[in-house]
Amino acid sequence: MTESNDNNSRNALQGVNSDKTLMGRIRECAGRGLRFFLVIIFWLIVWQLVYMIIDRDIVFSSPLQVWQRLTELFRQNEFWVSTLRSLARIGLGFLLGLAAGIVLAVFSSISSWFAMLFKPLLSMIRATPVSSFIILALIWMSSVRVVVFIVFLMVMPIVWANLVEGIRKTDSQLLEMGRLFRMSRLKRVRLIYLPSLSPYLISAVSTALGLGWKAGIAAEVLSTPAFSLGKELYESKIYLETIDLFAYTAVIIIMSMILEKIVIRGFYFLQNLISHQGRLYRSNSRHLLSRLSLKRRIRG
Repeated sequence: MTESNDNNSRNALQGVNSDKTLMGRIRECAGRGLRFFLVIIFWLIVWQLVYMIIDRDIVFSSPLQVWQRLTELFRQNEFWVSTLRSLARIGLGFLLGLAAGIVLAVFSSISSWFAMLFKPLLSMIRATPVSSFIILALIWMSSVRVVVFIVFLMVMPIVWANLVEGIRKTDSQLLEMGRLFRMSRLKRVRLIYLPSLSPYLISAVSTALGLGWKAGIAAEVLSTPAFSLGKELYESKIYLETIDLFAYTAVIIIMSMILEKIVIRGFYFLQNLISHQGRLYRSNSRHLLSRLSLKRRIRG
């Protein structure tokens, strides 16, 4: 009877604790949402004050004017076609740059000669202004390919540099354990390298995504491919349509934020799946290594 009462009281305590945890999370989310809302309100007020001070629609637009224009754009099929095509071009360039950066990082870690050959080229790409590459690319290829090429060039060096650093900092004891147990290369990659490299990859993706998005839009502004956000920005500037310029800029900023959230959360989800296996392997490996070192000391 006493045991059953104890169990009931434990279950009740666990239920109370879980309720408290849930309420704490709800309060935390509500607090974050309120702070975000207040920040948005503050900057909208600042925006409106600047508009009232300048008081020239051809130079500066108000938040209300931009909102009204955005509601008009959302009802136009051409707007969605331009948005999706810009997203497709920049997304393709990002994926190609990500894949190339991973491949170059792997080969650089395998061969020091390969790293020596490609390091100056990648350093040159990172140091050269984006506008120079865009102008050169306009001579070499069509306007649609320019956008993909520019995003590719911006993303690849960032991914390469981060992953090379991550490979160098992979735990040597775990690699030694993998060799000791004669693990296959695929298993070593899955259990050792991927968990170690996932933070470096997420950092690279976060940086490269923002830079690639901005570089892609800049490439569209200069190359003006059909049905693109960059072309709409350029035409808004040419025809002095300031409200359109502000509206398309707002769309670009919002899309960048949403895209970054979705992609980074996806990579974090993959990291959690990979890291779980990696943590199990690391804990078992360190335990075995400590036992082996203890045996060596006893024998010595």
